Amino acid sequence: MRRCLHAILAMLLEAACSTTAIQHEPPDGQGIQLPPEYQGTPERLIIVTVVNDAGPAIRAGSTLRTYAGPTVYATSASARKTVAALAGDYQLREVRAWPIDPLQVYCVVFEIPADGSRPELLKRLATDKRVKLVQPMQVFGTLTQSYNDPFVSLQHGFREIDVADAHEWSRGASVRVAIVDTGIDVSHPDLRGRVAMIRNFVDSDRAQFERDRHGTEVAGVIAAVANNGEGIVGVAPNVKLLAFKACWQLLADLDGARCNSFTLAQALVAAMDEKAQVVNLSLAGPADPLLAALVAQGLKRGMIFVGAVAPTAVSESGSTDEFPTSAEGVLAVDTADVHAQRDRILRAPGREILTLLPGGHYEFASGSSLAAAHVTGTVALLLAQDRHLDPGGLHALLSSTSARTATRGGIVNLINACNAMASLDASVRCDSEAGTALAAEDVAQLH
Repeated sequence: MRRCLHAILAMLLEAACSTTAIQHEPPDGQGIQLPPEYQGTPERLIIVTVVNDAGPAIRAGSTLRTYAGPTVYATSASARKTVAALAGDYQLREVRAWPIDPLQVYCVVFEIPADGSRPELLKRLATDKRVKLVQPMQVFGTLTQSYNDPFVSLQHGFREIDVADAHEWSRGASVRVAIVDTGIDVSHPDLRGRVAMIRNFVDSDRAQFERDRHGTEVAGVIAAVANNGEGIVGVAPNVKLLAFKACWQLLADLDGARCNSFTLAQALVAAMDEKAQVVNLSLAGPADPLLAALVAQGLKRGMIFVGAVAPTAVSESGSTDEFPTSAEGVLAVDTADVHAQRDRILRAPGREILTLLPGGHYEFASGSSLAAAHVTGTVALLLAQDRHLDPGGLHALLSSTSARTATRGGIVNLINACNAMASLDASVRCDSEAGTALAAEDVAQLH
C-alpha cells in the first residue's frame, strides 16, 4: 500500500514539474487583461502562438477522483521554453500569455523592440518553425450611431420582420446567446433576469461595465423582457444572455468602442466554455487568423456565429474581407437601407432602432450592429424549435423566407422571423401583410 502511495505521489510530482498552469479562473468574472497602457498602442504588439502539448493541470488540493472539480488547461514546460527562446532571439517583451485549450496552443502577446519594424518582424516569425501562428494585434470597432429623430416610430424593426407572430410559437426559451461586445447594463429594467453570466476581458471596473452603451443596445434588441409593463420587447425575450466584455467604450456619451485580437479571443473561448449556442459579433475589423481559427473550432462544436457587416467591407460579389464576416460559416448581416442585393448577406432592420441605454433609459440607434442583433434573436427563436440547425441550414432558411418589405431604406428583402418559423412548422400562421403595410405608412411619413 505504501509503495502504491509513493508511486502516485511520484506521478503527481512529475506532472507538476512538466506543466505549469498559466492562469487559473480569474475572480469575479475577470479575464486575462492587457495592461491599460497597451490598449491604445496596438501597433507595437504582435500575437504569437506555439504548440502546447500539455494535458490539464490538477488543481491544488484536488485528488485523482473525477469528482474533484474542473481542471485547468496548463502550459507545458516546452511551450514556455519555446516562448522564452523566441523572446530572446527577436528581442521581444512578453506582455501577456494564455494557453488556449480549444486550439491546443500557448498564445503570447509580445511588444516589439522600440526600433523594430513590425512588418519585417512578422515576416521573419512566419518562417520560424517554432511558431504556429503570428499576426499583428488588430483593432476592431462597434458599428452603431445614435439618433434622436422626431420622425421615427417605436420598434419598427420588430414589426418589419414579424416577430410578434413568431412569438406565438417561440420566444427563444433557454437558448444561450453570447454577446461579445462592450459591457451591458444588467440592472436595466428591460434586462433583469436575462443575463446569466458576465465576464470582463478589458478591466476590473464593474461600474463602467454597466455604463457601457453599445453592448446594452445590442442586448436590448435581442432580449429585452416582454410583458413587464416597461419599455420594449426583445426579438427573443426568453434567452439566457452571456455578457462577455471584449471592447471598451471610447467616450461616455457615444457608442463607439474598440476591441483587439487578444480580448476578442478570450471572449470567444469563454463562449465555447460556457456552451453558447449563438454568438453575436456586432463589430468589425481586419481579417484575423487567430479569431478565424477560434470561430472554426466553435462551428465544429455546433455554435452559430452572427456578424455585422462593416459599411465598406462588401465587394460586388458579396464577399467580405473583414472579421467576423470574413470567417467561413459566420452569418453576415447588413442593414436594410443598403440597396445592393448580395447573395451571402442577410438583411435586417438597422436604422433608427429603439433600444436600451444604460441607467434604465431608451434611445434610437442605427447600424449593422443592430441588424446583426435582429438576426441573432431570430436564430435563437428558431433554435428553440430545432436545436439541430447549422449555419448553412440557417442561412438557407432565412434567405428563402425573406420577405419584400417596405422600410425606410425602400423596398428590400428582409429576414422574416415568422416565415422562417412557418418553414419549420406547417401549423404556424403569419400576418406578414400587416407588418409590411405598417412599415409602408412609416415610410410615407418621412416624405
